[in-house]
Amino acid sequence: MAGLDRIDLRILNALSADGRLSWRDLAQKIGLSLTPTLRRVKRLEEERYIQGYHAQLDETRLAGSVSVFVSVRLEKQSTDYLRAFEREIVKAPQVMSCFQMTGDADYVLRVVVQDLAAYQHFLADTLTCIPGVASVTSAFSLKAVLLRPAPPL
Repeated sequence: MAGLDRIDLRILNALSADGRLSWRDLAQKIGLSLTPTLRRVKRLEEERYIQGYHAQLDETRLAGSVSVFVSVRLEKQSTDYLRAFEREIVKAPQVMSCFQMTGDADYVLRVVVQDLAAYQHFLADTLTCIPGVASVTSAFSLKAVLLRPAPPL
């Protein structure tokens, strides 16, 4: 967090808690006038500390209640295989997040679908059709215990 002072951190905390704050309310909340607040927010955006403003949607109502963590192993860990997998997996709307990993799995995905039939369809028609996928292991989430919108500041 080099380059951030306590006022910057207050701005980030306020906006991560409520991205719909008006600029005037934000200024009041952090104890600055409107113009310096706007300057700071603009700088935080330009320096990519703030990367966007998003509505938190109800994933279950919109996409389904089945959340699956999928470990994927590739046949090879060469740059070509990794890039090819990444090019294809980002096209799958069921994949909410994808992480390249160390350890047994090359990637871990979080997939959200309506039901088990939809997950089986995703496996058969999408994931296992990607060239280079050697194995897939699925772990079904029972419930989300914690979903933080931002890292601790």
